[in-house]
Amino acid sequence: MIQKVLFCIALGVTLVGCKIKKRTTYGNNTPKEQVTSKPVKQPVYDDNGYYSLPEDTGKFVAFPINSVAEYIDTFSEVAQMEMKAYGIPASITLAQGLLESGFGKGALAMKTNNHFGIKCHKGWEGDRAYHDDDEAGECFRKYNHPMYSFRDHSIFLSGRSRYAFLFELDNDDYKRWAKGLKQAGYATDKRYPQKLISLIEQHKLYRYDRGVIREGYGQVVTAEPLTHTVSAGETLYSISRKYKVAIEDLRRLNGISGSTISVGQELLVAAARTNK
Repeated sequence: MIQKVLFCIALGVTLVGCKIKKRTTYGNNTPKEQVTSKPVKQPVYDDNGYYSLPEDTGKFVAFPINSVAEYIDTFSEVAQMEMKAYGIPASITLAQGLLESGFGKGALAMKTNNHFGIKCHKGWEGDRAYHDDDEAGECFRKYNHPMYSFRDHSIFLSGRSRYAFLFELDNDDYKRWAKGLKQAGYATDKRYPQKLISLIEQHKLYRYDRGVIREGYGQVVTAEPLTHTVSAGETLYSISRKYKVAIEDLRRLNGISGSTISVGQELLVAAARTNK
């Protein structure tokens, strides 16, 4: 996973660029599509109650960012919606985005909308770009809209077994999440957890986790509660992935303190509520 060295964590409240040169193969043209508004105005929800990504028109949509505060203001809502859908703390998503993208001003983020340094990996069929990282000319994923990068980050973490243990953690325990990402191999930087934690505490990113946990976040469900009967081999993690609900929400809805469930047990996976 790309280790952004285009900036350092300063002693103050901003990130300061480090003078590190890296060869890219993006060319010199700045993307023509420039958007200055926030990426989410009125979230659109699908029939299952989860927000839909913006239509991919095939055009590259860039969000020029000038500061850490502007990055947080622009993408905090996206991070919260991803937390509600996938259970990844919004604070972790925002901190990783800040760190990996150089608060949106790194070459990779500006030219590809890749805010998390996710490389192509086997099976990637989307657009790509080549950039020097740990090795010369490595392949990185490219997105036409930054919200696709945030969604791919959620899918990347939730869909790989090496990160599965993270979803057993409380989704407001950003310290253990930060350490767990390093443990699972997301980054080679030994100080990766400390950098994430520093960003979260410096900019109070944990408040976005608390907002989701306290109030929920724009989730739409049917008028009737939704239940699931546990089958052999199922875990809270696998059920949470199936219904796109955070493990912590499953615990709360069913009065479960740990992770033990039984075959035949009926679990409430969505409470009846109206759209917010």
